[in-house]
Amino acid sequence: MTQTTDRTRTDEVHEVDLAITGMTCASCSARIEKKLGKLEGVDAVVNLATEKATVRYAGPVTVEDLLSTVRATGYGAEVVAATTGRPAGGRVAGSGTATATAGEPASDGGSATMEGTDHLEHRVAPEDALRRRALVAAVLTVPVVVLAMVPGIHLDSSAWVQLVLATPVVLWAGWPFHRAAALNARHGASTMDTLVSLGVLTAYLWSVVVVVTGRAGGMGAMDGSDAGDTAHIWFETATVVTTFLLIGRWMEARATDRTRDALRGLLSLGAKDVAVERVDPTTRATTEVRIPVEDLAVGDRFVVRPGEKVATDGRVVEGTSAVDASLVTGESLPVDVTPGDELTGGSINTTGRLVVEATRVGADTTLAGIARLVERAQTTKAPIQRLADRVSAVFVPVVLVLAALTFAGWWAATGDPARALEVAIAVLVIACPCALGLATPTALLVGTGRGARLGILIKGADVLEDTRRIDTVVLDKTGTVTTGEMTLVDVTTVGRLPKDQALRAAAAVEAGSEHPVARAVVDAAANRAIDVPRATDFVALPGAGARAVIKGTEVSVGRADLFDDVPRELARPTVDGTTVWVGWDGRAHASLTVSDTVRRSSQRAIRDLADAGLPAYLLTGDHDQAALTVARDVGIPVGRVLADVRPEDKHAMVADLQARGKVVAMVGDGVNDAAALAQADLGIAMGTGTDVAADSADIVLLRAELPAVVDAILLSRATLRTIKQNLGWAFGYNVAAIPLAMAGLLNPMIAGGAMALSSVLVVSNSLRLRSWTPAGR
Repeated sequence: MTQTTDRTRTDEVHEVDLAITGMTCASCSARIEKKLGKLEGVDAVVNLATEKATVRYAGPVTVEDLLSTVRATGYGAEVVAATTGRPAGGRVAGSGTATATAGEPASDGGSATMEGTDHLEHRVAPEDALRRRALVAAVLTVPVVVLAMVPGIHLDSSAWVQLVLATPVVLWAGWPFHRAAALNARHGASTMDTLVSLGVLTAYLWSVVVVVTGRAGGMGAMDGSDAGDTAHIWFETATVVTTFLLIGRWMEARATDRTRDALRGLLSLGAKDVAVERVDPTTRATTEVRIPVEDLAVGDRFVVRPGEKVATDGRVVEGTSAVDASLVTGESLPVDVTPGDELTGGSINTTGRLVVEATRVGADTTLAGIARLVERAQTTKAPIQRLADRVSAVFVPVVLVLAALTFAGWWAATGDPARALEVAIAVLVIACPCALGLATPTALLVGTGRGARLGILIKGADVLEDTRRIDTVVLDKTGTVTTGEMTLVDVTTVGRLPKDQALRAAAAVEAGSEHPVARAVVDAAANRAIDVPRATDFVALPGAGARAVIKGTEVSVGRADLFDDVPRELARPTVDGTTVWVGWDGRAHASLTVSDTVRRSSQRAIRDLADAGLPAYLLTGDHDQAALTVARDVGIPVGRVLADVRPEDKHAMVADLQARGKVVAMVGDGVNDAAALAQADLGIAMGTGTDVAADSADIVLLRAELPAVVDAILLSRATLRTIKQNLGWAFGYNVAAIPLAMAGLLNPMIAGGAMALSSVLVVSNSLRLRSWTPAGR
């Protein structure tokens, strides 16, 4: 991690991930977020489910300031990873690791050094501790409940037996609640644990005083109506509430840990070791040495045998095979690879032996980038979650006031402090906003994790809101609806210019371009064994073509409007496809037509979009005829075809649709789509395209198939729907339960069980997304 200690620097934006310990509810995360946000130049997002804060900061603030602020708030923090000098909105890059500890140590007692998603493992120890406390509490609580509530069972020393059994349940098993409440109280704050601790300790201490003073009433009296100066004891309430909440939190921890399974599984896709080719400096003989994948360096050549995983991103240098990348990209069919083809780490070699040269390792690999992108999406918050956060921030203090008023009101109305205490405890326990804090992050964890396994990377929670509003989809043609693999199908010349000479001149210019049309022209020249001269002074003309100098003559290749004169014979292409013109001295001398292949799945995708109520527009820089041919093949009406569009026009076309009241999703894969992707309400980039397009998009698709667009939108909507269901339950539960508790209609033990069950219900509902599959697939 690069960390500035010069407090006068304000020109760099820093970003750091902090693993937070000690959070138990939404009010905890909201409080940390608020405290960090008060620092100058700091923007923080704290996620309860991932137990992590993502902090962007600039100016005089340092990482130590962030850590000390979290510590002063009553929680522990340690640095996960940091990136320095990243521009706002930039892509997550590989970053180093930093170690710094503040407040309480990590709960698993492990190293404070974590990189990326190693933080996923830190919850295992708390889950074990919760299970141990819950089991001990359950064993001791059963006899307390039997002695207190089963008629006919009476011991002369029953109250003292209950005291002895209840004490370890309340003070040891329930210690996490009391400790968290005390830490927050020390800093003038209150959380869910405040409600639990107050409720349990009030019932316990009341009972202790009654027993010690010898005023314990007959066991089994549930209404506090014992004769004389006796009073009811509430040990069973204190122990049952503690046990229910511990069991609930243990089940919640287990379920929440399962929400991380998709991301954890993604991280486990990579190979653990690799056979690397080494050359003996003396004998010059090549041998294979097996090394851990962490020791692999860029440029190393490694062997991948049939059935083995590709250890890291690389380029095939020897051998041919079919590679299954479904675990990484979601692409169901193996892809044939030959020397020169790129491979993604985590793919599986199915047939032949391959020798691969490593091109990216460690944090720079595609798999690591996917994991970072998914985890960053899981750390962001949907706009709907911010409403929940604002409610949670004021919820606990309001409940404390309501509990106090309830106690006072019932005591005044009945004259029975025991009954008033019971009702007040029920209010404290039933109101705990656990479910509210888990509603959004758990659904987001599972939804984005499931998306990653399907080759769909959702960059943030706010994207989910955008997908709900989308009513129009704009599709770039080349590389999106079509394969983008073009071949030359026609060369037309004027005068005595030979076709091979025209192709020779065009290939010389296009050799400097990466555009699919340019590649098709260059490949055609190579296939015909045409000797292509070297061009100089190459200039790319975005959306129009390219220009270069060949043996002193400036040659242009591209759109017809690059030339002052286009002969009538060349003006109208004679075959379907994309046509470019080649010429010099202001006159076009030949036209070259290349044809793209429509993806087999595109027609089905257009139909699925229509079924989802999303009309598709086709947007392309090709001429009308080529665009209409593709539109006809996939089922897009002529009225929704936008052809002859320059890159700047693509941006304008999207803006025009928005001006007409459309909420637009743009799908593209090239540099010339970046502006349109950024302009659209939802940008979707095909992962086979350029990094510029991926950076500009909200969703990145790892498999180059148009149905993935439909899957991305439907999965995002399903995730948002689950979030709304969770929040609806969490809000509705508290709104309905608190009045019932204040009315004396809920026993504290029932309240404790209901509160624990509500959290488990929310997490379980989120887990349904793990099995989400596109309809009809």
